[in-house]
Amino acid sequence: MTILDTIADTARARVERCKQEIPAEEMKARALSMPKGSFEFEKALKKDDIAFICEVKKASPSKGIIAEHFPYLDIAREYEAAGADCISVLTEPEYFKGSDEFLRKIASEVNIPCIRKDFTVDEYMIYQAKLLGAKAVLLICSILTHEQIESYLGICDTLGLSAIVEAHDRDEVLSAVSAGARIVGVNNRNLKDFSVDTGNTLKLRELVPDDIIFVSESGVKTAEDIHTLRKAGADAVLIGETLMRAADKREKLRELRS
Repeated sequence: MTILDTIADTARARVERCKQEIPAEEMKARALSMPKGSFEFEKALKKDDIAFICEVKKASPSKGIIAEHFPYLDIAREYEAAGADCISVLTEPEYFKGSDEFLRKIASEVNIPCIRKDFTVDEYMIYQAKLLGAKAVLLICSILTHEQIESYLGICDTLGLSAIVEAHDRDEVLSAVSAGARIVGVNNRNLKDFSVDTGNTLKLRELVPDDIIFVSESGVKTAEDIHTLRKAGADAVLIGETLMRAADKREKLRELRS
């Protein structure tokens, strides 16, 4: 089994525990009773220049603890003040040391849209995301069937949520597009072995039609990287570790924008 398979299995077990506390039908009913969203996340990414999705992340399987000191609310507020367009919040608890509570509190405190960054393996997690205040969810092609992606996109549309459909290779990109994704994220990190190649974005960009928002994820470290991705036609970048390790996150984001 790959690392990704292990994390996905852990997510499935977590969902089953959650269903013991709040049954699936009740979670669905609660989410559907909320006002429908207006797809704020994808709207925030539609701008003339490249958009920035800044990530609140304490740890990762490949790097271990990234931020020992983790004032997640302050970090989110700093991103917003620095001009971030959206915030990505890790909620996976075991390998990324995330928490649903991080998302709940951040979403209630900032005025820019948040995505629930987790390993969505069950529609239950989409309804959960709605209750937590997320405006978007992540759907990873490597752990979902084409039919699941189509189904989950339909649920997102019903709730007014956006979805980044994440791909890593040609077949996954084509699957995301044909499933009806309005946002395709190309992960430069191979989630099966955690190797990183930012050239992955450049290689796969042409497969995504211009009317679909294209996001480059992982491995973005410098203003030169941003310049290269902008020229390649990326609509947005998702940046995690680079910002999390920066002592001054506002200055780092300003540097990347330059």
